[in-house]
Amino acid sequence: MASTHPAADAEAIQRANALIASARRIVVLTGAGLSTDSGIPDFRGPDGVWTRNPEAERLSTIDTYLGSADVRERAWRARMDHPAWQADPNPGHDAITGLSRTGRLALTVTQNIDGLHLEAGLPAEELVEIHGSMRRVRCVGCGITSPMQATLARVRSGEPDPPCELCGGILKSATIFFGEALVAADLNRALGAAKDADLLLAVGSTLQVYPVADMVPIAASNGASVVIVNGEPTAMDDMADVVVLGSISEVLPAIVNL
Repeated sequence: MASTHPAADAEAIQRANALIASARRIVVLTGAGLSTDSGIPDFRGPDGVWTRNPEAERLSTIDTYLGSADVRERAWRARMDHPAWQADPNPGHDAITGLSRTGRLALTVTQNIDGLHLEAGLPAEELVEIHGSMRRVRCVGCGITSPMQATLARVRSGEPDPPCELCGGILKSATIFFGEALVAADLNRALGAAKDADLLLAVGSTLQVYPVADMVPIAASNGASVVIVNGEPTAMDDMADVVVLGSISEVLPAIVNL
């Protein structure tokens, strides 16, 4: 099948590589486009989860989820079948981990919930999972968290909507649902890192989800270079010093190859 990504501009790759080579405080922002080459569909793209099935968005709306056992049961079935459980990090994830090893990566902020940055070996202390992680479960009653796979085992054993074993409360994935606030400490860390960066690298994000997308103008207004890598144009391409369009798993290793 022919690639749906545009052919990458070799000159743009070279200019992005030069900016990254000279940077000393790099902040990376990643979105769903980074993981599509690992077999995890994005949400609003042409083949996105919500594009193909708009009803699926209801499973991630907190009021709907808390108010309907049927919604929760469907959500648990969807979690069991999520492609992330069979996915491996791709060369794009590996490129960011490699950048970390240079000692010049201040922070990676990801909008993804799949955990593939950690699977690729990125140190947890260098990562903010701004929308949480699907690999853990949180009780909305007592707040305790636990590994997702342990709860999925209960679902497979016949509990369609397993309650918290500690307090009997409703369990959900440890992700930020629609209607929930981001974790303030995570957001402050992300925006603070953008302010202090000398280069911001945005990868696989449409840059339309706020307040995380504010990292780009914050970095630019404080003098940082901005490099955007994506399969399609983004809402903030006009703020970038370099925009590289193409398959992220192909072009990102070339961009950070130092």
